[in-house]
Amino acid sequence: MANDPDNAPIGEDPQIDSLEQRIAAARKTEDARIAKDHVPYADARSGAVGIASTMVGYPLGGIIVGFGLDRFVFGTTPWITIGLMFLAFIAACIQVVRSNSNRAG
Repeated sequence: MANDPDNAPIGEDPQIDSLEQRIAAARKTEDARIAKDHVPYADARSGAVGIASTMVGYPLGGIIVGFGLDRFVFGTTPWITIGLMFLAFIAACIQVVRSNSNRAG
C-alpha cells in the first residue's frame, strides 16, 4: 500500500497555494477589523454601570458635602446643598460625555 501509485501524493497546484494564502490573509484582515469594531457585551455592560454610578454618585456626593457645610459650618440650610447638588449633576453630565467620546474615538 505504501508503494501504491494511486495513493501517491500529487504535486500541489501553485494557484491553489496562492489562493489559500490570499484567503488566509483576507480572513486575518477581516478578523482584525471585526475585533477593532466589536464591543464585547461585558465591556458595554461595565460602561453602563460606570455611567449609572457617575450619574447617581456625583449628585449624592454633592448633597452629602452640601448638607455638611450647610448644617455644621455655615448654617445656611438648604442653599449650599442645592447648589452643590446641581453643580455635581452638571459635572456628572460632563464626565459621561467625556467618557463616551473617549470610548467612541
